[in-house]
Amino acid sequence: MDTQNNSAKFAFFYMLSLVALVFMALAGGMIIFQIINKKIVDVLSQYSVSFSPDQLKFAISAIIIAAPIYYLTMRQIFKNLYSGALSKDSGIRKWLTYFILFVASVVMLGWLIAVINNFLDGELTIKFILKAMTAIVIAAAIFTFYFYDIKREEPAGKKDKVIRIYFYCSLAAVAAVFVASLFFVESPTETRNRKYDNAILDNFQKVDGALNTYYQDYEKLPADLEELKTEFTYITDKDLENPATKEKFEYKIINENTYELCVAFITSNKDEDVIYGNYDYKDRWPHEAGYQCLGQKVRDKDSREIAPMPL
Repeated sequence: MDTQNNSAKFAFFYMLSLVALVFMALAGGMIIFQIINKKIVDVLSQYSVSFSPDQLKFAISAIIIAAPIYYLTMRQIFKNLYSGALSKDSGIRKWLTYFILFVASVVMLGWLIAVINNFLDGELTIKFILKAMTAIVIAAAIFTFYFYDIKREEPAGKKDKVIRIYFYCSLAAVAAVFVASLFFVESPTETRNRKYDNAILDNFQKVDGALNTYYQDYEKLPADLEELKTEFTYITDKDLENPATKEKFEYKIINENTYELCVAFITSNKDEDVIYGNYDYKDRWPHEAGYQCLGQKVRDKDSREIAPMPL
């Protein structure tokens, strides 16, 4: 079979394998990083080094799609090399293999720079070491495989044991990382419940802004939330209720400048090592699961506070 007549097909296989490889490698690393963040809690709870369910779910999604595509395209490439349809000296093979190495190098360099930057920014040493080792192992596996593949002798009609070892060991490693991720990812039901609670806090935030404006205008808190809705047209009935149950928020005046909003939550957002949606919410509106009353202080006209402090 003439390689020239199939150059477009082989280019497609190599480029598709490149895209799948980048997603698969980054997704595998992200899963390991998030497991490290979950198991080793940093008391500083920095955004970049905290466990993020959203990042973990993205990585799982990426690996589910990218891994099968990568191994299927590589199987097609090896099959054509073995049959002789793709020559080992083909320009397509050489140029695109080195292009894959170039792109992988750029991605891995950026990844290692980010890991080192987090360490210099105060990340725990043990977390830095584990993440650096993860990035180095993934990079080493990619580079040694492709360098060996491009340098090996005539592959036509010969089954290479080293290639087979790389192929099946990497497949086993990807499968192991994927299975491990399932022990740390929250279920779709848990995610939906958390989003309901975050929607409640979105409404709390909107009500809080209106209450602060009302207090600065009248130097007192409104008697009830209906008065607030009458005063400000942007406050609607939907802003004053639980989006899931349609239950109205309970509003309590504690003293002249302090109030509470009460509602039933499905989840807790007090896990300090986890980033749930809006990062500020667990600081301003910390809550457990169940019926909770969350208090805030309103600001005076002359107050220089950027945001009210939770009680």
